[in-house]
Amino acid sequence: MTTYMYTTSVPVFKQLLTSLSAILIKAEAYTTEKKFKPTVLLDARLFPDMFPLNRQVQIATDFAKSVSARLADVEVPAYDDSEQTFAELQARISKALSFIESLTPAQFEGSETREIVLRPGTPKEKKMDGHTYLSN
Repeated sequence: MTTYMYTTSVPVFKQLLTSLSAILIKAEAYTTEKKFKPTVLLDARLFPDMFPLNRQVQIATDFAKSVSARLADVEVPAYDDSEQTFAELQARISKALSFIESLTPAQFEGSETREIVLRPGTPKEKKMDGHTYLSN
């Protein structure tokens, strides 16, 4: 199942982050073409109770790097959540892609049964095996 755990995580995250990068390129080009400030899109929300676009990108990269790191049993890289421009968001995506591309299938050996602990030491601590973590 090692190959399964790797192939159902790392390549999927790579594809999603690459697509997200392409969407941001189009969004930035649109702001230039229509001559409005990029913050109009970066601060936009699809619904009032949603995070703005820049935070959504931060969350997407956090998810990709943290799931991959936990399954590979390596430290989850910490990123500042300070990105405010398209260029900064693209750099964050590139950093997350570089991290997950550095992981090898061998690092996922046994990850399907490895205990994953979320929010350790808090009242919201949750434990599950790697397969459950990845599939849920």
